[in-house]
Amino acid sequence: MNSDTPLQLLGGLTAREFLRDYWQKKPLLVRQAFPDFVSPIDADELAGLALEEEVESRLVLEHGERPWELRRGPFAEDAFSDLPERDWTLLVQAVDQFVPEVAELLEEFRFLPSWRIDDVMISYAAPGGSVGPHFDNYDVFLLQGDGTRNWKVGQMCNSDSALIDHADLRILADFEQSDEWTLEPGDMLYLPPRLAHYGVAESECLTYSVGFRAPSAAEVLTHFTDFLGQFLPDEERYSDADAQPVSDPHQIQHDALDRLKALIDKHMSDKDLLLTWFGQFMTEPRYPEQVVGEELSEQDL
Repeated sequence: MNSDTPLQLLGGLTAREFLRDYWQKKPLLVRQAFPDFVSPIDADELAGLALEEEVESRLVLEHGERPWELRRGPFAEDAFSDLPERDWTLLVQAVDQFVPEVAELLEEFRFLPSWRIDDVMISYAAPGGSVGPHFDNYDVFLLQGDGTRNWKVGQMCNSDSALIDHADLRILADFEQSDEWTLEPGDMLYLPPRLAHYGVAESECLTYSVGFRAPSAAEVLTHFTDFLGQFLPDEERYSDADAQPVSDPHQIQHDALDRLKALIDKHMSDKDLLLTWFGQFMTEPRYPEQVVGEELSEQDL
């Protein structure tokens, strides 16, 4: 893909311009990013996926047994029959792994590395349906698949931003609106990480969320060190040959910290192992057990 070719997906911007001016910086609304878009999956098919044991799904009812009630799938077939007429949302993760036509949408985003793409979540919302004002720690493209949804964007947030008291959902206690748009089928909104946003269905609607992987520093350190540990022999330990006598046996000396840091740095700076781990960690699909290779005979292989 030529990075200097204007893209309908980006409203006529080139990939280079988008990455320079918008990516991880500010939102971008694109009218008819997917012209005459027809959703490859409908609400009934999405609800059918939510019945499956291997699919991660959630229901959010704004006025349920408690405000913003969360119900987790898999759901029974009659789970949707007693829902109110409005103000609820069904969310289904990684639909791209179950519906090839949904996975094909990701081809439009190949100006970004494949390993950065996480999954395509699809939500169905009854009129008024929402998951409340919130923020994500990753980039997201919100494509309207069917019906209309109103999106408001607000302030930049962080871990200190006040949230309402809720055991399961991270809903902002304060939302400072700065802009607002209504999206129709084929329209798309890009949002950078940590930007507050609040989507409310104006009619029955389907919304596609193309989310991106952004591992936290804690995840990187935890998983990489676990990976490293597989390759280190037990006899490789802290050592202090040529240590000097200490004047205070109760103190940890600076030279001990220097030796410890050298031990850590020796392995943390191994680029080959880092690349091997990173490739495995960042390309594992959300449901690896669903990935089945083509059946080949030994002779064909």
